[in-house]
Amino acid sequence: MTPSFMPRTLLRRRPDESPIDPVLAAIVIALIGFGVVMVYSASAIEATIQLRDPQYYLKRQVVFAVLALGLMWATSHVDYHRYRRHTYPILAVVTGLLLMCVLGFGHVGGGARRWLALGPFHVQPAEMAKLGLVLWLSYSLSKKAERIRTFLIGFVPHLIMAGFLMFLCLKQPDFGSAVVLLFLTFTMLFVAGAKLGYLLGGSIVGAIAGIGLIFSRSYRVARYLAWLDMDRHRQDVAYQPFQSVMSFGSGGALGLGLGRGLQVLYLPEAHNDFIAAIIGEELGFVGVLGLCAAYLVVVSRGVRVAMLARDDYGSFIAFGISTMFGVQALVNLAVAMAILPTKGLTLPFVSYGGSSLLVNAVATGILLNVSRQRGEVAARSPIVSERVDAPEASAVVVTSAEEGGA
Repeated sequence: MTPSFMPRTLLRRRPDESPIDPVLAAIVIALIGFGVVMVYSASAIEATIQLRDPQYYLKRQVVFAVLALGLMWATSHVDYHRYRRHTYPILAVVTGLLLMCVLGFGHVGGGARRWLALGPFHVQPAEMAKLGLVLWLSYSLSKKAERIRTFLIGFVPHLIMAGFLMFLCLKQPDFGSAVVLLFLTFTMLFVAGAKLGYLLGGSIVGAIAGIGLIFSRSYRVARYLAWLDMDRHRQDVAYQPFQSVMSFGSGGALGLGLGRGLQVLYLPEAHNDFIAAIIGEELGFVGVLGLCAAYLVVVSRGVRVAMLARDDYGSFIAFGISTMFGVQALVNLAVAMAILPTKGLTLPFVSYGGSSLLVNAVATGILLNVSRQRGEVAARSPIVSERVDAPEASAVVVTSAEEGGA
């Protein structure tokens, strides 16, 4: 019997009627807004000199931000279980787009063929591949359950699929995205319970292969050697990371002030991959620390969502998306500070560009939907177990199962 103070509709509400994680949503929205401001601050001078429009990049980033917020809101209302039936079509689409780049249909920029031209906009399939791989791994890992610990069923197929996507990224070339895909795969396999021996062996093979790939291309070798001795190569190969480090140094503790940075005159791609350097110069150590704290909150809330998800599928999705955000932010900041050689990865939600921002927004929407359904289960479980008699509890469970399988 349902108590008089507990409406029956609360027990039977749909998953998309439950609250999302407000902290996660608020931090992501704040990062997107912060990114618009910093893109303008970092690009106004370059846009004025090259395009005679100081607001060129600002206007485009505002459009991307509005679209991103709309996509995040929309996907947060789509039951994440629906992606199960579309897993292979999504994977096929992102693989096809990567193939198009490799086969010569891509737009060349910076010596790489990573973009597909769609009118005035350029789409980067590698960004989509990261989310597509997370969805496929989540589906496959949740379906195989205990067989994850086997070599031929739980380990090899996932490594083959990830390896193929990595190969397509490397052919563009896009070494940074390939590294992210590999890290995503191993992290999700570890979370799923794959044997540690297989993961260690695969990590050793991956490290050897990575070293081989670095020394297989002269420009990668030159970039690595320049990173080891930036002072000597600060006028050639190491010019960009050297200027980036100078930006952080000139910012000091509190920064020079928003819009007062001078390194925008010298640092190439200041509004894109190296926007963290401008943040360091204009907002100082405190600003960079706040930025790192924001990403830490995003990742920690994502992991919390994963741990409280209603099923393994949702848990794997949340872990994968959280890892995707965390790895890209960590690598981007490390490259900007010259802790790692240049990789060409954007700073999630902040760097200029539509592909990265829109894909990350969709990923956030999916993560929020997992948190939405987690909220529904958490609010309902104690009531079902303690307040409702057996027949009504069974009805609630059946209703939830039907909605989750939609």
